[in-house]
Amino acid sequence: MSVKVLTAREAADLIPNGVNLATNGFIGASFPEEIAIAIEQRFLETGAPNDLTLLFCAAQGDSKDKGLNHFAHDGMVRRAIGGHWGLAPKLGKMVADNKIIAYDFPQGVTAHMFRDAAAHKPGTLTHVGLGTFVDPRRLGGKLNDLTREQEDLVELMEIGGKEYLFYKNQPVNFAIISGTYADEDGNISMEHLGVKAEALVVAQACKNSGGTVVAQVERVVKSGSLDPQKVEVPGILVDAVVVVSDMKNHMQTFGTQYNPGFSGEHRMGAAEFTPPLCLPKRSLRAVRLWN
Repeated sequence: MSVKVLTAREAADLIPNGVNLATNGFIGASFPEEIAIAIEQRFLETGAPNDLTLLFCAAQGDSKDKGLNHFAHDGMVRRAIGGHWGLAPKLGKMVADNKIIAYDFPQGVTAHMFRDAAAHKPGTLTHVGLGTFVDPRRLGGKLNDLTREQEDLVELMEIGGKEYLFYKNQPVNFAIISGTYADEDGNISMEHLGVKAEALVVAQACKNSGGTVVAQVERVVKSGSLDPQKVEVPGILVDAVVVVSDMKNHMQTFGTQYNPGFSGEHRMGAAEFTPPLCLPKRSLRAVRLWN
């Protein structure tokens, strides 16, 4: 085989201290939970990897312990740059307590930052964020007092008489992504995933930064046996794969083990939907006011 097959702990052991670590996923979908657990266990046992910079788009978590919450330990993360933090309260508390440097950029902008890093561009130029808290004339996306002492990652630029924001790209030294199958050449398919999220551009950004990409999958299959149209991340971008040891760490979402309707393998019938929740009167009033 041309791709290495590792355990989650062996993959975690590859991560150096002080690197930029990118994760893929949306809430609980497409997040490599087993690798994240192994990274946390390694840190708790050895103190490494430490001093990490986390790079992510959507908040990957379950509002409790999963996803990015695995990285919420003193000394493990130095800095985090993300597009949405809401499902990682443990990491958010570290921000609130001024324990880590933290930036919050628009979620779409963070996705484009990976794409632009993959293209070897110096950053992302866009009008998105003008006049908001990510505008450098305000807070520049800095989430706490500790971060306000740090460098600006957003610059105001004027081109053709119009204002734009320039978000500086960050190199990706190590990336962890998730898929359904890997073949022996490292090609990754995603038949069972609910979303693909930024898996491809995260891998591209990492490889173009000279980094290492590891994919968590259900199983490894024979080279050439994957439907080429279902390959989402080509093997040339993948350094190693982790075959998950416990499918509870490879859920379709953090609330659903597997539903083929979520991945578009069939159209969900009416019988698959639960009845609407009975909302309290206060919530109903809020819905009426919103409408």
